[in-house]
Amino acid sequence: MENSIFELQYALDTFYFLVCGALVMWMAAGFAMLEAGLVRSKNTTEILTKNVALFAIACIMYFVCGYAIMYGGDYFLTTITGDGVTGAEEPASYAPSADFFFQVVFVATAMSIVSGAVAERMKLWAFLAFAVVMCGVIYPVEGGWTWGGNSVFGMYTLGDLGWSDFAGSGIVHMAGAAAALAGVLVLGARKGKYGPNGQINAIPGANLPLATLGTFILWMGWFGFNGGSVLATASVESANSVAIVFMNTNAAAAGGLVSALILARILFGKADLTMALNGALAGLVAITAEPSTPSALQATLFGGLGGLLVVFSILTLDKLKIDDPVGAISVHGVVGLLGLLLVPVTNDASSFSGQIIGALTIFTWVFGTSLAVWFLIKLVIGVRVSEEEEFEGVDLSECGMEAYPEFTNGK
Repeated sequence: MENSIFELQYALDTFYFLVCGALVMWMAAGFAMLEAGLVRSKNTTEILTKNVALFAIACIMYFVCGYAIMYGGDYFLTTITGDGVTGAEEPASYAPSADFFFQVVFVATAMSIVSGAVAERMKLWAFLAFAVVMCGVIYPVEGGWTWGGNSVFGMYTLGDLGWSDFAGSGIVHMAGAAAALAGVLVLGARKGKYGPNGQINAIPGANLPLATLGTFILWMGWFGFNGGSVLATASVESANSVAIVFMNTNAAAAGGLVSALILARILFGKADLTMALNGALAGLVAITAEPSTPSALQATLFGGLGGLLVVFSILTLDKLKIDDPVGAISVHGVVGLLGLLLVPVTNDASSFSGQIIGALTIFTWVFGTSLAVWFLIKLVIGVRVSEEEEFEGVDLSECGMEAYPEFTNGK
């Protein structure tokens, strides 16, 4: 009887893990739609190509070496077989291949963050070359220091310092934003974004309905992102934890959207849809570091703080002439840090010092290595399209086709 119960729990937990992984995979569509809606129509095909290609590259590179670097084992062509029970000293509660699938879609999420920040002026193949290194080495190394439990260059273990990041505010989101920031600094701003006298010129996206759809898809996918990080659902305790995580994830998104919408109304005198969308995503990022211990009210307030912060961050980065067409650095980086710092408010097992050290470790590694890789790619093949290609749109120069051929004319 006991063995039958274990087998049932194993089957249910594995199935739950796979479903959550599929939800996170669906976030790739959300990023694609959000970014396609926030860029100009002449750059739509290229941004879609980047998003679908980076997902495939992430899957291949994490299989080839990333998973082994992050969790230990063979460092080329990861082999995942067996049921995690037969012959194991400590039987797993779910299939190892389900764990691999769940982890690989997180890698792709981190890389998707980079895509929007460097949109409209980066060479497609330069971006894809960076994706190979990011998904195969940069992300797995810092993932090993955190979720993998490895020591940082043999000096200290983040977990022993009071570090906690439930579903990846820092490990996934801030890491992706750090890589994006490095790319944006090497790449420079889009032509016409900033005037000679310090003025900031708005460059509206081409399809706000698409951007809104992308946000809803991400909101839905986030239930798999955070809920799947419970790692189980086949017991009373784990099922209750999953329900709390779902509730708090949704509450934070709502709080982020409303606070960003109200702040935009105060600052601009209008209801800014793009700020509202980024507010919802900011709320989701803010709660990702710890969605299991806050109350629903606390989760709403945490999300609200993320929504307020993202508006101020987007405006500040513009003043610093850091051109991020979709606000990815603010949403995932600045608010990702906020999420990490909020963890000790409700989780006694973490500490502010541990969260700060962990955040600095992740940012320093990802930003430093990404900057070096971006510079190397710039030297070898270049990272930016020509001024003429940028004016005509990278759809034509990089992909040879337009997303809206009946409505665009290189403008």
